[in-house]
Amino acid sequence: MSLNWRISLASFSRCGPSLAFRLTAGYALAGLFLVFAATASLYFVLSSELEKSTDLFLADKVNVIRTMLRERPDDWDGLHEEIELESAARKYEHFYVRLLDARNQVLLMTPGMAGQLDLSKFKFPSSALSERAVRMNGSDGQTFRAISATVAVGSPPTATDTIQIAIDVSQKEELLARYRFWFWFLFTASSVLFPFIGYEIARRGIRPVEEMATTARHITSTNLRERIRTEGYPFELAMLAATFNQMLDRLEESFERISRFSADIAHDLRTPVNNIRGEAEVALARVRRSEEYREVIGSCLEEAVRLSELIADLLFLARAESPLTHLRREPVDVGQLLNGVREYYEASAAENGIVLTTSLGDEPIVGDMDRTLIQRAVGNLVSNAVAHTPAGGLVTLVADAEAAAIRIEVADSGVGIPAEALPRVFDRFYRVDSSRSKASGGTGLGLAIVQSIMVLHGGKAEISSRPGQGTRVTLHMPISRAA
Repeated sequence: MSLNWRISLASFSRCGPSLAFRLTAGYALAGLFLVFAATASLYFVLSSELEKSTDLFLADKVNVIRTMLRERPDDWDGLHEEIELESAARKYEHFYVRLLDARNQVLLMTPGMAGQLDLSKFKFPSSALSERAVRMNGSDGQTFRAISATVAVGSPPTATDTIQIAIDVSQKEELLARYRFWFWFLFTASSVLFPFIGYEIARRGIRPVEEMATTARHITSTNLRERIRTEGYPFELAMLAATFNQMLDRLEESFERISRFSADIAHDLRTPVNNIRGEAEVALARVRRSEEYREVIGSCLEEAVRLSELIADLLFLARAESPLTHLRREPVDVGQLLNGVREYYEASAAENGIVLTTSLGDEPIVGDMDRTLIQRAVGNLVSNAVAHTPAGGLVTLVADAEAAAIRIEVADSGVGIPAEALPRVFDRFYRVDSSRSKASGGTGLGLAIVQSIMVLHGGKAEISSRPGQGTRVTLHMPISRAA
């Protein structure tokens, strides 16, 4: 088994459950929860409503008998019909009534009540406020709901009787039992069906993801032109595919730049090494005078210095791109810094017949920056400007503050840069053949270093130029670290 496959298997072994499994489990659990919550809620509502209707019936019967005893206490025929005869006419939900006097002697009672109920289990209320229906079991296993209440006899009251009423709720209990059976049947069936339905939904949902993964597996460092199609996908996956394609665009561009960068490095390193080797071989081909050896050594030293500077620039760029790079920030007077750079390059500019000036405002501009790096960035720009400005030209250094940013500008009246070359002047090793050739001694890294320094400071470098009229490079950076 190859190393890549072993790494892949090790990675998969550390992964959790698959997305399809998670979606299936989520759909199934959510569906079961909804079914359980809905049916359980309906069951409790039905049970509560049935119990409420029974309690209202009992309360209504108590109120009817209480009214008769209060207003017609001597109407025994009416009481006999209400207590002993009405229940016999009901086919379902039979109810039983017993009327007791103050000494708990039976005055009237529905026939068969003593055989259906254990009358000793009736609770005698202490007052009318304690009237509350309770559950009772009949002698034949039926379920009853019963209530006891005290009533006043006559108006004004001359005695106090007790009413005991029980109603058979077995039919309602059977209804709830059937409901519970169907509830568990549906819940069990849902427990079996929902995972299959959830898996089918999840499988269809992640099919575009699998297609995207298949396409992504075909993309390698040598096949970066392939892209993931975005048509026909849901909006979210289409956005993901578009983002992935944008990443591939950036990777392809980066690989192309790395390829060009590697070729440029090989060429720029090979040239001074070949020069040193060639001059050394020529010098050793025969015996020479000391002056000739001195010239060869001097030429080799010049190439070695050029090679050393190139390696130093490459190392700086590599460190600048590292996320661990830290700036040595300090308050820097930008005007003093530009004047220092001007003084350093003033002799070289004057030797070439170029005027080097600074344009600063009346108020000092102080920023939180790395002094050494900013000096290097401005120095690179001034060196380029002096090298490519003809005699009689002008190079100007400008600094001003705009809002929370500092603007440093280096402008020259030199040969300028063609418009088609401007987008690439900050690329490493890029040279404009007509004016930025190796004959001028440049490595093609100066502007790349400037841009890297600006990025480290949270800013950017911009360039504008017109052939034959000059070039202007502008550095933008925040005044403070917080900005």
